[in-house]
Amino acid sequence: MALKSKVVRPREFLFRGYTFEEIQKMSLEDFVKLLPARERRKLKRGLTEKEKILLEKLKKKGTVRTHVRDMVILPEMVGKTIFVHNGKEFVKVEIRPEMLGHRLGEFAMTTRFEKHSGPGVGATRSSKFVPLK
Repeated sequence: MALKSKVVRPREFLFRGYTFEEIQKMSLEDFVKLLPARERRKLKRGLTEKEKILLEKLKKKGTVRTHVRDMVILPEMVGKTIFVHNGKEFVKVEIRPEMLGHRLGEFAMTTRFEKHSGPGVGATRSSKFVPLK
C-alpha cells in the first residue's frame, strides 16, 4: 500500500466568517457591526481628533509614532507599522489582520514581568535566612 501525502495549505484568515478581502471592501459602518460591544460603542461615537490625525498620517506614510493607545485597529491600518508609546519608550507594532478589532495599547505592554531572586547585598540579617520552598 502506498501512503498518500497530505497537502497542508496555509489557513486563510477569517474574521467573524469574513475573509480579509471582504472586510476591506466593507464600509466602516458594516465593519463596526462585526466588532465586540465595547469597540462597537467607541466607533459609533465617532473618532476623536487625535485618532483622525493618526489615520491621516497612516495614509501618507507607512510608519507613525503615536500616544493614542485606545485606537481600535481598523482594516485600513493593516500592513502598516505603528510605534506605540508605553509610558517610557515607543514599541514597534506591525499591524496584521489578526489584530482587527483590538486596541493599539494591547500590543505595547506598559509593565514588564519582574522575577525577584533571593536577598542581595545590603539585606537585613533576618531576611538572609528566607526558607526555600
